[in-house]
Amino acid sequence: MILPTRRAVVVLAGLALVALAGVVTPLALDALLVGDALLVVLVVVDAALAVPSSRLTVRRESAGTFTLGRDTEAAYLWRNPGRRRARLVVREVRPGVLGGPQVARRVAVPAAGESRERVSVRAVRRGREEAGWLAVRSTGPLGMGMRQGRIPLPWGVRVYPNLPATRLKASIAEAARHRESGLRALRHPGEGRQFESLREWVPGDDTRRIDWKASARRRKLITRQYEEERRQQVLLALDAGRLLAEEIDGEPRFEHAVRAAVMLALAAVYHDDNVGIMVFSDRVTHYAAPQRGRRGLRRVLDVLAEAEARMVEPDYPTAFRDLAVRNRKRALTVVFTDAIDRLASEALVTNVGSLRPRHLPLVVTLRNPALDAVAGARPAVPQDAYRKAAAEELLHAREEALASMRQTGALVLDVEPRRASAAVVERYLELKRRGRL
Repeated sequence: MILPTRRAVVVLAGLALVALAGVVTPLALDALLVGDALLVVLVVVDAALAVPSSRLTVRRESAGTFTLGRDTEAAYLWRNPGRRRARLVVREVRPGVLGGPQVARRVAVPAAGESRERVSVRAVRRGREEAGWLAVRSTGPLGMGMRQGRIPLPWGVRVYPNLPATRLKASIAEAARHRESGLRALRHPGEGRQFESLREWVPGDDTRRIDWKASARRRKLITRQYEEERRQQVLLALDAGRLLAEEIDGEPRFEHAVRAAVMLALAAVYHDDNVGIMVFSDRVTHYAAPQRGRRGLRRVLDVLAEAEARMVEPDYPTAFRDLAVRNRKRALTVVFTDAIDRLASEALVTNVGSLRPRHLPLVVTLRNPALDAVAGARPAVPQDAYRKAAAEELLHAREEALASMRQTGALVLDVEPRRASAAVVERYLELKRRGRL
């Protein structure tokens, strides 16, 4: 496609002034027509001399993964095999997770040479996408005409949730020191595999635990004593149904659940626990079995990079039945969801209780701050009084549902979305300290 440049438009506007002279002499109109024809020919010829985008090659050097909200630098290497210098106006269309269409930028590539440019890239939301292309306008040597083309340049990018590792590690360590100050670590002899100490064998001890080398050195029977294994399983279960798809201040509550899940996963890895994740709505969409260390954390982040809330009814029976089949080891199962009332949340209440006694369920329900504000406001007009009464009734019904879950043996953490991250890590540390896992 051939287009005029801004310089050509300015020249055309100047020629339009000649039309004013047509009031005095008809020759001015003839001159205007000749000038316009010459300008059109000039634009076409200049655009024909411009380096076509099909002859240019471009290669992007960038990471395949990004972190939400962080700036990352990408490099573009342009090559021009032609004999004329390429003057380009480039507008990149990135995937939606990277901001979509970008502001146009100018690039100059020398004849039979190459040019490198560096561009800042910021991820705007989680997800995984592979789209991307460049709209290129190449200007001719006179700057009067340009030709427009398109260069495919897909990204294949994955955006992870924000990972404040350094700040989180410091806060977790500080919280652990604060809660455990003045307390001594208790050793619990048991059937685990972690060696604790040696002691003299007494009748009734398992003969398979006799340490024959130590017995030979001490000339009496010595047995090994083990303590319970301290590495537990932490399984994150995120409800991606309609309850968490609701927006608060322009952001879905599901995003708060994702941030809280990331914080809890980091805390579990910091305390050497295995961590896994399951995301479900009307079906189980993602599952990663609990694993130790960075591998477990990476799999959790991979799942959270792609998980999205949908306006569907969550299927709790299928989700928890699938969880029980896939993970038979005891685990702290943290369910991020919400409750409405006893009747509407009956499936959640019933199936959370089914996790006991094999698992320790912790249900994290995200409150609606707008509903709390209406219930706590002082009514100024009769309409406000009705709204206040309705909000109080909804909150009372919600409390009944939460109480029913507690009666099944599940732990319940009811918290505002913005406080979910800190609150769930604090509860995890408390359970860890008390040995509830």
